[in-house]
Amino acid sequence: MKKEIITLMCATALLSSCHIYKSYDRPEDITVEGLYRDTVAGGDTLAADTANFGNLPWKEVFTDARLQALIEQALINNPDLRSAALTVKQAQAALMSARLAYAPMLSLSPQGTVSSWDKGKATQTYSLPVTASWQIDLFGQLLNPKRKAQVSLKQTQFYEQAVQTQVIANVANMYYTLLMLDRQLQISEATCDILKRNLETVEAMKEAAMANSAAVEQSRTAYAQVLASLPDIRQSIRETENALCLMLNQPAQSIARGVLEEQQLPSEFSTGIPLQLLSNRPDVKAAEMSLAASYYDTNSARAAFYPQITLSGSAGWTNSAGSAIVNPGKLLASAIGSLTQPLFYRGANIARLKQAKAQEEQAKIQFQTTLLQAGNEVSNALYQYQMTSDKAVSREIQVNSARKAAEDTKELFNLGTSTYLEVLSAEQSYLSAQLSEVADTFDRMQSVISLYQALGGGRE
Repeated sequence: MKKEIITLMCATALLSSCHIYKSYDRPEDITVEGLYRDTVAGGDTLAADTANFGNLPWKEVFTDARLQALIEQALINNPDLRSAALTVKQAQAALMSARLAYAPMLSLSPQGTVSSWDKGKATQTYSLPVTASWQIDLFGQLLNPKRKAQVSLKQTQFYEQAVQTQVIANVANMYYTLLMLDRQLQISEATCDILKRNLETVEAMKEAAMANSAAVEQSRTAYAQVLASLPDIRQSIRETENALCLMLNQPAQSIARGVLEEQQLPSEFSTGIPLQLLSNRPDVKAAEMSLAASYYDTNSARAAFYPQITLSGSAGWTNSAGSAIVNPGKLLASAIGSLTQPLFYRGANIARLKQAKAQEEQAKIQFQTTLLQAGNEVSNALYQYQMTSDKAVSREIQVNSARKAAEDTKELFNLGTSTYLEVLSAEQSYLSAQLSEVADTFDRMQSVISLYQALGGGRE
């Protein structure tokens, strides 16, 4: 009768604990549709593509040989990436520990004593026992920690990929920032030379009574204004170089680079279907692995309500058999089975389960938020590229018109039909248009980098 009761209790426990063996599945209420907003229609969802720009290798996106060398150096030396790789090694060790929990625990505990009674002959006893214990995992006390260790390892690997995509994007952004600043400095220096010559011309005209002092001061002011902007640009170049060197984990130094006009970036993009974000974006995958780890924590909390069964035993040599001493020693062996059922700390287990469920729900919310944020980043990058491309058409017209206006105004001034103030105004408008065109070019390049990163590019 007792055996039947025990069998029934074990069967009931096994049936009620079925959920703790279930592996993680993505929740059905996670939204993956309509993540990309159309760049033209106001609120429509962008049509899905079969291809994905983010699947391109980073060397096919960033074709500048100097930039490629910098990215390769960063992938080797960047401290954040190296730290992420060490985190992966820690997770690998944790997984190994969780797997070894299934193996028996062995220990050797040699002991020896020497005793004498009333100055009599000393008696020596010894024992050389090897003890072993093995937990039988009937209720997932070992299974769920092992599964958590597995998804935690994946989470650290995805985090490492996310750091890598961030490093590639940051290096590219800083490199193109340097090219933009170089071009702006070149334009400003050329304008400065023109204004300097204009000042010399107006000063000569004043001496010849062909211009007044107001024209001279206006010319000097315009020249000084552009001249004063040069140190700011040079300082920005120096600070950007230093920041890039920090990413490369090297002392601050000058960076070899190309020119802005030579850069070729992709202009046709496929964003893929929103579901691909789940398999491409490392940060999205890491967020899902965090949810999976919380799920297994909840299962572990449930498993704490069930008995823990442990088998233990020992075997070894001893010459102490109760009160008798035997020489030589004899083999001694024992085996014990134990079952531990939680009773008085059930309240603590209930609290632990509630805490685990709340943390699992938080991880689920974070996963959904990360996915929506990824979709927003794709939508923003697409729209930024569209707007900067549209702006480039108007900006080209502005630059050409400003250049022609500056040339014509100066010609009219030489003919005596225009004031020098109009010449300065035309020159400043031309300078402003050129600088804006360079900034627009950089914004368009930056949008390509942002889109590539948003689609999970650079993870391999």
